[in-house]
Amino acid sequence: MVNTFKRDLERGIEVERKVLEIIRKKHPCATLVDAFKGYDIFIPELHKSVEVKYDEMSAKTGNICIEIMFNGKPSALLTTTADWWVIYDGQKYMRFTPMKIIECIFINKRVHQEFIGAGDSKLKTLFLLPKKILYPYGVEINAN
Repeated sequence: MVNTFKRDLERGIEVERKVLEIIRKKHPCATLVDAFKGYDIFIPELHKSVEVKYDEMSAKTGNICIEIMFNGKPSALLTTTADWWVIYDGQKYMRFTPMKIIECIFINKRVHQEFIGAGDSKLKTLFLLPKKILYPYGVEINAN
């Protein structure tokens, strides 16, 4: 389990660096914000923050996982301070405001699910949002 966590963490860091590289093409002062739970990237030119999510399993499931609780406490979408979320599904980078994700959940009457994830020992509460439902609420980011 520890190896899975370490591997996932390394992949997440790689995706954060790639998103930073994409953002720096237009906003060269953008920077990674290490050891801060509020967001991953800050763009001083815009005074905007970005949370980066990588959902590797969405390539197989067609769903994006949006966590809202962990161990009975609000997390992720419910506690974010980021202005934007960038979600990478292994093929494309999509940018959303947290409110647009919430709007998608409510308009499409999605029901949350609970489970203990691989490598976790505590319960997660999340929404599984089909990409075809979620993606119209965001903007694709050109990675080139």
